[in-house]
Amino acid sequence: MNQTDTAVSVLKPAANKLPPRQQTILELARQGGFVATEQLVRLFGVTPQTVRRDINTLCEMKLLQRYHGGAGLPSSVENAPYADRQIQGQDEKQRIGRLTAALIPNYASLFINIGTTTEAVAQALTQHEGLRVVTNNINVAQILRANSSFEVILAGGTVRNRDGGIIGDSAIEFMRGFRLDYAVIGISGIDADGSLLDFDFGEVQVAKAIIENSRQVLLTADKSKFGRRAMVRLGQLRDVQALITSEAPPAAFLPAIKASGIDLIYDPVPAIPLQQ
Repeated sequence: MNQTDTAVSVLKPAANKLPPRQQTILELARQGGFVATEQLVRLFGVTPQTVRRDINTLCEMKLLQRYHGGAGLPSSVENAPYADRQIQGQDEKQRIGRLTAALIPNYASLFINIGTTTEAVAQALTQHEGLRVVTNNINVAQILRANSSFEVILAGGTVRNRDGGIIGDSAIEFMRGFRLDYAVIGISGIDADGSLLDFDFGEVQVAKAIIENSRQVLLTADKSKFGRRAMVRLGQLRDVQALITSEAPPAAFLPAIKASGIDLIYDPVPAIPLQQ
């Protein structure tokens, strides 16, 4: 048993003794990495003060850590397993996928990077025509190859076994060889100050090359990404042109979004195609 396994085995008995509402809060945090206070107030039909007391209890037990507008898992060094992320928030990711696809016209060129949300965008794009797509995500390439009108270009580099992402110096240089209309990028966490955060330094370097070589950058993020900690900084919200998410972000994040000057697009707000 490794150190992580030991920590989990220690935490489980404590979690099992929690009241039902606190157990639910902890499970939601495990599924998405972050839970917003506003979300929990609506879910349980209780006051914000009640939710905050529950969160404080979980934080005192070292099961969660408080962040702006909610709480999240304590770790900032490791993402959830890919198989778990594939099934978490599927409806949310599909909505984000449809909203993002609506911003991209037929016969456009675009980058798509690593992530389960960007894979949902790829799925929503399969009804388009004539796209030229450059990606470092094997799963995205597999999804898009079904459309015979697309040209899909896959980066070379080191393939991560866990999720089919391609990283490394070769992938970075490959991305720098293009100048495309759009980039569709995912992210692991957004801080309240507008910082964009991820877990893998190598993945971030490829994403930076994608951003630098795109005319319009579309950032996709479900609600669990707001306030979620990760240790590698990709950039700031001002580095993108639009943030596409599944619902209105927590209030604590709105000042940074407004200051960045980007478009905020979420369901049921209608998506408006960006100028090319």
